[in-house]
Amino acid sequence: MAFTFFFRDMQILDLAVRHVVPFTMGRSKVRIWDAGCAMGPEPYSLAILFAESMGHFAFKNLTVYATDIDETDTFGTVIRNGIYPEDELKRIPEGIFRKYFKTNGKPGFYEVTDLIRKRITFLKHDLLSLQPIGSDFSLIVCKNVLLHFQPHERREVIQMFHRSLTPGGYLAMEQTQKMPRESSHLYEQIASDGQVFKKVNG
Repeated sequence: MAFTFFFRDMQILDLAVRHVVPFTMGRSKVRIWDAGCAMGPEPYSLAILFAESMGHFAFKNLTVYATDIDETDTFGTVIRNGIYPEDELKRIPEGIFRKYFKTNGKPGFYEVTDLIRKRITFLKHDLLSLQPIGSDFSLIVCKNVLLHFQPHERREVIQMFHRSLTPGGYLAMEQTQKMPRESSHLYEQIASDGQVFKKVNG
């Protein structure tokens, strides 16, 4: 399980979204996988970034699949409801907050708008099963998860991500998570200042 909060590691997410939006232009389905989503702040942050970067029509083609092992069986309910305490939302810029969050009648809590919430699908999933949740993903985000795995497990999960990405798709990891040398032939790093990688086909 990864601990996340809204608008964390924005440099990485911004970099990924800037590359994925033009890459997916004109597609009828845009599939994003957030692996290790915890309570949902990261997949919701991603969806908001895409909403700001894609046209309204194109955004309707986006699905963010949010997955976690969720051993307590609590994440799914929280993510589907999209209701979070005000303290967890303080990093969100004011204009974005007003646009994508609304009061829900419970003091100190805010609800993600339907526009964003409907783009998120939660699935319970164990990365170490090495069984992907699907294929043809344009972007996979896996931050602050692989550090909990053994080196050989990291390599196997990264290889599984490679199989799950569409040709030319992208993988984003946290800044401190380096690409294992044994997996480096599978990806091309797109910027020296960010851990965002493009799938090398073949």
